[in-house]
Amino acid sequence: MTAVSGRAAAAHEATHATGVAVSASVEAAEQAGEPTAGGVRLRVPASSANLGPGFDALGIALGLYDEVSVHPTRSGLTIDAVGPDVVPATEDHLVVRAIRAAFDEIGWAQPGLALRCVNRIPHGRGLGSSAAAIVAGVAAADTLAGSPLGPAGRLRLATAIEGHPDNVAAALLGGLTVAWFEAGVPQALRVEPAGEVRPVLFVPSRRQSTEQARGVLPGQVSHADAAVNLGRATLLALALSGAEPAVAVGAERSRLLLAATEDRLHQPYRLPLLPASADLVRRLRAEGIPAALSGSGPSVVALAVGGGQAAAAIGVAAPGFSVIPLTLDTEGVQVETVDSQE
Repeated sequence: MTAVSGRAAAAHEATHATGVAVSASVEAAEQAGEPTAGGVRLRVPASSANLGPGFDALGIALGLYDEVSVHPTRSGLTIDAVGPDVVPATEDHLVVRAIRAAFDEIGWAQPGLALRCVNRIPHGRGLGSSAAAIVAGVAAADTLAGSPLGPAGRLRLATAIEGHPDNVAAALLGGLTVAWFEAGVPQALRVEPAGEVRPVLFVPSRRQSTEQARGVLPGQVSHADAAVNLGRATLLALALSGAEPAVAVGAERSRLLLAATEDRLHQPYRLPLLPASADLVRRLRAEGIPAALSGSGPSVVALAVGGGQAAAAIGVAAPGFSVIPLTLDTEGVQVETVDSQE
């Protein structure tokens, strides 16, 4: 298991309001440490958070990736984006905002930027697309600066931008992650997941606003519901873990995951907004397949155990949903430096 803690003080307010930045002179750039050559290429996984009972705490990284290349330039901003979702080619682009926030945090002068983004993670579907973009930007800037933030600083800053750490932790670390706050500072623990878990995504064409999904949640829940979720979330972390000795194997793991993905804190309030997703979750679970909303929805994630159950999940009728069988990602964000634009 790998633990990451953020030690810097209070959360960074991560917006950059100055418009397209023009870099300083070469002499000033050298004094400020501004990057003027080379770049980075990143691969960032999608993620599924909550997984039923683990509201704002549990996440898994998925084998579906956005790819981003970042090259500092003398001035200006260019963004070459490929993918089905339209994103702004301006300073409002989330990767750019995260880069700007990281350079501000590090204390470097803002360069111009040339970005190329290959977007495969669907936006607004509960699959961590915003967390992936933020992690890409923070990791890119930190790598270009020589990694002064490190894992803890990346987690802290990315969480400040995103607002919650569950998807961010999974995108940074890969595998199964548990995230929490300690004295206002985000922390994360990575657990190696069981290799036999085969996630299957059901992704609808419609989007779901995270703000709307959070808006339906009650300000308080009963002690009984909180106690149920505490037990289920603990069981879920154990049942997903690949640590030895194994908690369960084969059908036994599947049975535990089916029980562990029950929830009383957020899904009972969100599923009425998403009748098609609610019906799909119900039908998957009726077949003995562990299933829950992915994040705040509307996508549904089935945590199938083994190829047989994954095939059974794929075979469940899901009109209006794209069905995507995946593996779990166990590496998190991957970064490599490049000498020139490609």
